[in-house]
Amino acid sequence: MSHAASPLPPTSGSPKLPSRPWLLFLVVLAVTAATEWIGPMAIPVWSASIVILPMLVALLATTLLAVWHARLPAALRLGLPLQAYAGKLLDTALLLFIVKLGLMAGANMQALREVGWALAFQELGHAFGTMVLALPLALLLGIKREAVGATFSIGRETAMVIIGQKYGMQSAEGRGVLAEYITGTVLGAVFISLLASVIASLGIFDPRSLAMGAGIGSGSMMAAALGPITLGQSPELARELTAIAGAANLIAGVVGFYFAAFVTLPLCNWLYGRLEPVLGRTALARRAPSTGDLDTDAVLEGENARSTFADSVLALLLMVAGITISNWIGHGVGPAQTLPGVAVMVAIVLLGLLLKRLLRKLPLMLFLALAATFATLQGGWPLAGQVAGIINQVQFMSITTTVLALAGFSVARKLPMFRRLGWRIVLVSLTAATGAFIGSATVAEIFH
Repeated sequence: MSHAASPLPPTSGSPKLPSRPWLLFLVVLAVTAATEWIGPMAIPVWSASIVILPMLVALLATTLLAVWHARLPAALRLGLPLQAYAGKLLDTALLLFIVKLGLMAGANMQALREVGWALAFQELGHAFGTMVLALPLALLLGIKREAVGATFSIGRETAMVIIGQKYGMQSAEGRGVLAEYITGTVLGAVFISLLASVIASLGIFDPRSLAMGAGIGSGSMMAAALGPITLGQSPELARELTAIAGAANLIAGVVGFYFAAFVTLPLCNWLYGRLEPVLGRTALARRAPSTGDLDTDAVLEGENARSTFADSVLALLLMVAGITISNWIGHGVGPAQTLPGVAVMVAIVLLGLLLKRLLRKLPLMLFLALAATFATLQGGWPLAGQVAGIINQVQFMSITTTVLALAGFSVARKLPMFRRLGWRIVLVSLTAATGAFIGSATVAEIFH
């Protein structure tokens, strides 16, 4: 899944709206309403259980609708232009995640101070967790230099920037990070939600440690992991866990870039040079899987498309409707209580987007996080308490269902390329995500 991009103002070459955007809106809202009405489903697995949350069902539902669009009646067909447009709307929708997390961080600042050292060192768990588990497995399976790109970090956009600048995206390392990115896009939210559900049900980790593990650098994956972690917790603890995950996610997105570029990538290269001659002799390594046929341009097509300001406004309107529906059906909070809090969130996002038009170099994500945190920071300004009370009416998980319903269209666009990946590189990618989650949770547990 992708991070929130920075929607920019329209340019002279801005594309027009696809035909029938209202159909996309209706489908997303209908899926949101239906999945919230169904509610969570628990599946027992030995001594643990897997909780299937509405957001996960929404992701799968829109993915299938996009994949099978050609088989649907023409009036209900969500073709490729609409699927691509959903990806553009997703960029702005994810900005609401950042604002909601910032608002919760400001209101829970004391709790964040209490886990301060764990937050400071959580990037160690993210980074080294990927290599400790995934790099040896990759070498045992016969993956060569692709293993460096796939295991030095979670394969998000920042990791692709680092590898692209150092090796080029057509290199073996570039193909490795690209395979990790594709796997994360297609399976990331589903996999991390199931993993978090199983680990949370075992009772091994403090919920705060698991919340820190959820902030692995992808907004949609973080939301998917937080669902089962916060399920059944008191409202106060759920808000604290969400604030912790948001702080961890922000650190992973900012500090993690430099940590990956200057610490974990050199270390991964060093480990590869020493482990490959030993582990690369296994029977499974005799025929290394090939990712050489990955079409980089096809994978990244449309990923850098910029949203216009009009696109951002439409995305925010869709999110207002989706959050209101989800909060009402799934959490029993009526529109009259929901809309004031949503209005605060939307106002902060619009302020950031407008400032971005004036100050092109403004770090939008950082600005939104800081502005939202200040809005509910006790002692920051006189209305902080009132804003915090309004925001508490908007459940964090009510945002995720609509966001992941939009994300399903991005997943569908990556499926053709996903089918071309060998099972071994997919297994390595999922192991890297597992290592990042468990590694960060372990570091947090030590400090707790």
